[in-house]
Amino acid sequence: MARGHQKIQSQQKNAKKAAEKKKGMAADQKTAAKAALVHTCPVCRTQMPDPKTFKQHFESKHPKSPMPPELVDVQA
Repeated sequence: MARGHQKIQSQQKNAKKAAEKKKGMAADQKTAAKAALVHTCPVCRTQMPDPKTFKQHFESKHPKSPMPPELVDVQA
């Protein structure tokens, strides 16, 4: 049973590496997702990734408010 101790050590080492990799990846995804939200609604301060989504949001959630000038020529 000389291999039993090595096996346990190897499993612990691999679990530690996997946990570090998973932890680092989650932070990168959150940062990337947050960076992609570049358009902010002036009425409700909701963030959206692109002008098309922003215009659709504005038309459905704020129909009585005047359209912001940056959304006038965007094709929805």
